Amino acid sequence: MPNGDNLSLAEISALAHGALKGSGARGIQLEQATQAIVEAEADGLRTVGLGYLPRYCEHLRCNKIDGSARPVHEQVAGSVIASDAAQGFSFAAFHEAMDDFHALARTQGIAALAIRRSSSAGILGWFVERTANAGLIGIGFANSSTLMAPFGGTRAFFGTNPLAFAVPRGDGRPALIGDMATSQVAYVTVKEHAAEGKPIPLGWGLDKHGMPTTDPNEVLDGGAMAPAGGYKGSLLALLVDVLAGGLAGPNFSFQASLFGNNEGGPCDVGQMFIALAPETFTGIGTGPGALSERLETMLSALGEDDGVRLPGNSRHACREQAATRGIAVPADLLARLQSYT
Repeated sequence: MPNGDNLSLAEISALAHGALKGSGARGIQLEQATQAIVEAEADGLRTVGLGYLPRYCEHLRCNKIDGSARPVHEQVAGSVIASDAAQGFSFAAFHEAMDDFHALARTQGIAALAIRRSSSAGILGWFVERTANAGLIGIGFANSSTLMAPFGGTRAFFGTNPLAFAVPRGDGRPALIGDMATSQVAYVTVKEHAAEGKPIPLGWGLDKHGMPTTDPNEVLDGGAMAPAGGYKGSLLALLVDVLAGGLAGPNFSFQASLFGNNEGGPCDVGQMFIALAPETFTGIGTGPGALSERLETMLSALGEDDGVRLPGNSRHACREQAATRGIAVPADLLARLQSYT
């Protein structure tokens, strides 16, 4: 195992694989969780990559995540597949059902995949990009344990409840990928600021008395994340909880055991994914031509404003750089991850 601070993607894969296997992950759970960690790192998303890996390892060791779980799925309606993650990784449950999910979307024009008895979705774009790579539009919702106060509230109730989408583009172009938490920022970003002794901007979080604060430690010590865009982020968090927690999963955010500790048993959260086949809609009141052609016309016009950045572009740029230059990993994080092997 390397002891330097710049790792190739192959070395990061070996590091993640060793830590997960050493913590009890096996089979499809080990394979798909490793892949998700590596792809997050390649995309420049440390907070859901190697930075989150210790949490996965701890949850495997305390049985919040079942490292040997065997996810299963079944078609329960014309356009609906239900998946039981069996308290394993959401990545494994999605992968196990993915081919049938995508085939159903092509047949029906639209399909839904509801995953229950699951754990943290990590990087939600990981899921919907796979749907886009299959030529389908992917939309995803994932609820998480309590961290964010609703608009006007003073205590955590919703999770940071992310949502994401991915749209395929023609001529081998990488997919458009949008992926966002419904909180102002991700919880792990606040933790990073606390670890580095840096203040957070006003509006990111509340202290335990429900007051806005710039001290990340006050958010972490009984405080709460703030919703993105005030009431708008709160409404989106509610929608995600209804779809991923209510329809797909057994728990709403406020009922789930916390992602952030090793107590309370499996988190029992859910994910909801929707896939749409673009060709189904071509010519039905949407104008002539394939979506990919019409999409490029719109994106070209959008790009005439120099300040506009297309969603997913920074990820794709990071991937190219990671593949050629490797990724810097702090020595303390590397040592911690090696300790799990």
